[in-house]
Amino acid sequence: MKALRWYAARDLRWEEVPEPPGPRPHEAVVEVAWCGVCGTDLHEFTEGPHMIREGPHPLTGAAPPLALGHELSGTVVALGAEVPGIAVGDRVAADPCWRCGVCFWCVRGEYHLCPRGGSVGLASPGAFAEFVTVPLAGLVRLPDQVGDEAAALAEPLAVGLHAVSRAGIRPGDNVLVVGGGPIGVAVVLAARLAGAAGLYVSEPLAARRALLRDFGVTEAFDPGESDVRREVFVRTGRVGPDVVIDATGVPRLAAQAVATVRRGGRVVLAGVGHGSVEFDLGQLVFYERSVLGTLGYHHDIPRVIDLMSTGRLDATPLVTGRYSLSDGAGVFESLATDRASHLKVLLTPKDL
Repeated sequence: MKALRWYAARDLRWEEVPEPPGPRPHEAVVEVAWCGVCGTDLHEFTEGPHMIREGPHPLTGAAPPLALGHELSGTVVALGAEVPGIAVGDRVAADPCWRCGVCFWCVRGEYHLCPRGGSVGLASPGAFAEFVTVPLAGLVRLPDQVGDEAAALAEPLAVGLHAVSRAGIRPGDNVLVVGGGPIGVAVVLAARLAGAAGLYVSEPLAARRALLRDFGVTEAFDPGESDVRREVFVRTGRVGPDVVIDATGVPRLAAQAVATVRRGGRVVLAGVGHGSVEFDLGQLVFYERSVLGTLGYHHDIPRVIDLMSTGRLDATPLVTGRYSLSDGAGVFESLATDRASHLKVLLTPKDL
C-alpha cells in the first residue's frame, strides 16, 4: 500500500510500504476514507519529534518512520476479535488511543491517561495511508446519517466536547475561548450545545475571525487591537466570563486566562503547550478561581457521532480543504507556511 510517512522534521515521504498484518485480538484494520490534519501532526512535521518517540514505543513497539494521522474514518476490513454491533464491511470512526487496559487509569475508564498509552499516528503507524491498524475498543460504527467526511471530524470535536465537560459549562454561562483554530471551534460548538449564553473568542488572525461567524460566536476579538479581558468584562455586566478555555497552549495566554475569568469561575487549559506559567496565587485563592487541564477525550467520540446523527451538531463548515494523500507533503508545507488559510484539511488515499 501507499503511505505518507514521517522520517524527521520537514521530511514526509509518500512511499510504498507493507499492508498492516492481521490484527491481534485487541486490534482492527480499517481501510481509510478520510483523515484530518491535526495541529499535533503539523508540530511533528515542523519541529518534531515531540510526541513521536525516537525509539520503539513501550506499548506498541513501533518506531519511526511511521505514517502520521489519527482523525480518521473508513471501513473495517479485519477484526482481531468479535465486537458487538460491528462487522467487517461496516463504516466506522475510531478512537485512536492505545491503552494497556490493566493500569489504575484504564480500569477506571480513564484510558486517555494510561502511562503507557499513545495514539495511532504517533505511537503506531497512522491513517495517512490506505489501511491502518487501530484499537479494537475504539471502533465506533457510523449510522447512515453520518458521512465519511463528517466522521473524520469526530476526533477533534471530541477534544472540544471533553474540554467543555471538564469546564462544567451550564445553560446561561458566558464563555471566552482563547484561540480560534480547529480545537477552539470544536470548543465553541460544544459550548453552544451545553447552553452557553455568550460565546466570545480571542483570535489574532482575521481570516479565522471571519470563519467563526459560521459557528454562532457572539463576538470575536483581535487581541492585537482590543483589550479582550476588558471587552468581555463589559459585555458580561462587569462580572467576567464564567469559563475561559484556552485552546492555544501558549503559557502567557494561560496566565491571562486566570486573570480574565470571573471570581468563582473556571479556567480550562485545552491547548498542548510547553513551558512554565506564572501567575499570582492570590488570583486563585482570594477569588476562588479554578484551573483545570484537559487531555484529548475518553468515551467522547461516540457522543459526537450521536450528536451528528441527530442533526444537533453540524461541523461541515470546519472543512476548508480536501486533498489526496499523494499531495500530502506539499499540503503540510503549505499549512506550515500559512495556517490561517484553513481550519481543517482532510486527506484521502483516493485520487481527487
